[in-house]
Amino acid sequence: MTKIAILGIAHMHGYSYVRALKRMNDIEIAGLYDEDRSRMNKACKHLGIKPCEKPEELVARSDGVIVTSENSTHREFVEIAAGAGKHILCEKPIATTVEDAEAMIEICRENNVKLQIAFPVRYSASVRKAREIIAGGLLGEVVSLVGTNHGRMPGGWFIDPVLGGGGAVMDHTVHVVDIVRWLLDCEFTQVYATYGTLIHDIPVEDCGLEMFRLSTGQYMTLDCSWSRPKTHPYWGDVTLHIVGTEGTLFLDVFNSKIEVYSNEKGSRWEAYGDNFDCLLIEDFVEVLRSGKDPFTRGEDGLEALKVVDAAYKSFREGQEIQIC
Repeated sequence: MTKIAILGIAHMHGYSYVRALKRMNDIEIAGLYDEDRSRMNKACKHLGIKPCEKPEELVARSDGVIVTSENSTHREFVEIAAGAGKHILCEKPIATTVEDAEAMIEICRENNVKLQIAFPVRYSASVRKAREIIAGGLLGEVVSLVGTNHGRMPGGWFIDPVLGGGGAVMDHTVHVVDIVRWLLDCEFTQVYATYGTLIHDIPVEDCGLEMFRLSTGQYMTLDCSWSRPKTHPYWGDVTLHIVGTEGTLFLDVFNSKIEVYSNEKGSRWEAYGDNFDCLLIEDFVEVLRSGKDPFTRGEDGLEALKVVDAAYKSFREGQEIQIC
């Protein structure tokens, strides 16, 4: 029986991960700890898991740890888990500062702990097929890329500049950066970014536009905005339009959905196909059981965060920034 601890339940993905774990054989959720006792007790009641008053005690009786706390507290929980020698799945972004991300990777390295980052979009069948198409040369030489990651404004701690580390730019840039790094086997070298609070009355940005230069020579733009209204029938999108000398490819990662009509519930959208969160969790469980390296590593989280950090600096200084 593999026992897994949940540290923090601030991020809504934590609920999805627990449900995925409960569908698996020979998995026990050892318990949940959250600094917000009201949030912890509510989540435990809803999910049918045990609350725990001390994270160290919970980690000690677990085989692995999933961190789904606020972005700014990821380092604290990763250090607890790594110090106990437990492998970790940490929600994205890895942290709110590059310094914290580097410290998290270092303490995991020192304790021989594997650090996986929650980049579920990489597990999409369409993203994997796109990598195969690009590697096979069917697009010729890739010339440019245009990406989007749109969604609803999540509210809560996400719009707290300290707890979230930023707004839409922090929340939505990292997913697309990660899949592009993997698709093209490249790094992001330069960024020019602009953003603003244009839709909602919140203390962080809800709209962002970033222009990148890649190490493989291409230019790319990304719209990473919280621009979907509450009444939008589904949460948002992750898209990527890749232009090559021999062809183009368009990825619409979350477009496996159908409109359902019900006399009781009205109309709504329902997704079908692979559940990326389930695939992510299955990979983490395999890391725990076999010792294999995770598909999305701490270093991937660090590189994505460096891009975000440079984007914020670009906006502050009003110029293009080299990404270190």
